[in-house]
Amino acid sequence: MSRIAVFFATAALCALSAQQHDLLLKGGHLIDPKNNIDARMDIAVRGGRVSAVAANIPASSSRRTLDVTGLYITPGIIDIHAHVYYTPGNKDAWAGDNSIQPDTLSFRTGVTTMVDAGSSGWRNFENFRHTVIDRADTRILALINIAGFGMITDITEQKDFDPKAVAALAAKHKDVVVGVKSAHYRQPDWQSVDLAVEAGRLANIPIMVDFGYFLPQRPYYELVTKHLRPGDISTHMFRGPVPWIGPDGKLYPYLHEARKRGVIFDVGHGGGSFVMRNAVPTLAQGFYPDTISTDLHTGSMNAGMQDMPTTMSKMLVMGMPLKEVIRASTWKPAQVIKRTELGHLTVGAFADIAGFNLQNGAFGYTDAYGARLEGKQRLVCELTLKNGRISWNWNGRGGDDYRKLSPTYGIREEFDHILPPK
Repeated sequence: MSRIAVFFATAALCALSAQQHDLLLKGGHLIDPKNNIDARMDIAVRGGRVSAVAANIPASSSRRTLDVTGLYITPGIIDIHAHVYYTPGNKDAWAGDNSIQPDTLSFRTGVTTMVDAGSSGWRNFENFRHTVIDRADTRILALINIAGFGMITDITEQKDFDPKAVAALAAKHKDVVVGVKSAHYRQPDWQSVDLAVEAGRLANIPIMVDFGYFLPQRPYYELVTKHLRPGDISTHMFRGPVPWIGPDGKLYPYLHEARKRGVIFDVGHGGGSFVMRNAVPTLAQGFYPDTISTDLHTGSMNAGMQDMPTTMSKMLVMGMPLKEVIRASTWKPAQVIKRTELGHLTVGAFADIAGFNLQNGAFGYTDAYGARLEGKQRLVCELTLKNGRISWNWNGRGGDDYRKLSPTYGIREEFDHILPPK
């Protein structure tokens, strides 16, 4: 080999070795609440993990660079309340036709982690794991329903409670089980809630309660001030029957008491669990949700809820600061479900990343009952990475200029014979 050839080969190897990153997101505004970052930052990825975060990372240090100028870059969104046990045959059930296939909506909305909120119970959880959790590209975590068959119908959630069975499954599947669910209970006692708490105690995991039916024998204020433990979750916080605003126009004191105790208030928008008349004055008084979630299912996604960016946008236009909206959709839910390896972009963390375009204009939002609120901003997801791989590329930022590619790109080798003779 000539000296010139050796020189160029050595230079090429040096340049390659200098490229210590696989992918570089350059020019975006990073909001990473765990690390208290709210500034223009570049993010580099290598081997599916965050490899660098800095104000100006040279493009030459990465094999590939994406220009994300104009986007807010955040950790991958964690939807703490979704329904994805899409087993066929159970009509009008959250453990059935009402659930969605997670990958059909997750990445296009910036969501990289979904928590199924009790669609399956301790009798059918392992079927859920085999048929959905282990097959999805979306990271699926789960709450096990305290009722044996979960959400096949409301009837199945009225009995068949077994805290020890739930705790045993949680221990066996600790890599994906993050909590216990009590939902849709119709009886005048506290059995469903209290036995879910017992399961949570045995497994050392939080519980989430969908209070379901509001009865005078078990008022909501007793749920959050007496029955739930610190770290337990009250979802559907803005549901119509929840008492929020007193005759004096101020929040009822029991809400501050519950928050002081450490109870988590979760949005859980859903198809019937979010009303503007509760949410707007509550946020106006600075009582923000701890976690923002969708209660995603086929009904809510095709109604007022729509998706996670829309739900986040509602909180934003009601007065919740953008950084707090991102916190309640990333780092806080990670803390609540005790998965603190998620929800942030610390060097070494999973490269789960979302890129949002914060649009300004005239937008309309509806609640679960058709009430409308106008706002001037809306979050739109343009880019999602799961473990460093581009999973959603709405505006083509992850693509290459076709004019710079090979003249025969897009033709596999076995089809070379289709080209005309020279």
